[in-house]
Amino acid sequence: MTTQMFVNLPVRDLDKSIAFFTKLGFLFDPQFTDENATCMIIGENSFVMLLVENFFKTFTHKQIADAQKTSEVIVALSMDSKEQVNVMVQKALEAGGVNYKEPDDQDVMYGWGFQDLDGHLWEVIYMEPSAMDQS
Repeated sequence: MTTQMFVNLPVRDLDKSIAFFTKLGFLFDPQFTDENATCMIIGENSFVMLLVENFFKTFTHKQIADAQKTSEVIVALSMDSKEQVNVMVQKALEAGGVNYKEPDDQDVMYGWGFQDLDGHLWEVIYMEPSAMDQS
């Protein structure tokens, strides 16, 4: 069995979050979408569940972090090129996201980051294939 990953993020306004991430090119699984949540498809086995805050609270007794003030997680997405990194972050900024990190070119790795509408941090990276070759 292949392991799937589901990152769960609380959001204040589900419709606005769906509109934001749609502008970045993401699709959503209608089977797991209702007024409380949606399943954003990141890749074949990677998903982000966007949960309205009241629904998110049913999964934990802990207080929800205010991602505008604190960092609870950085969601990192890999792209196939530096250009794809730039396109993704530019789309995020045009859709209302905030630049939280300037582009960082480390020769074999390139990254840039943005905050979504709720302040969650997203790092978009490209890594040269040679950097991943361990042989």
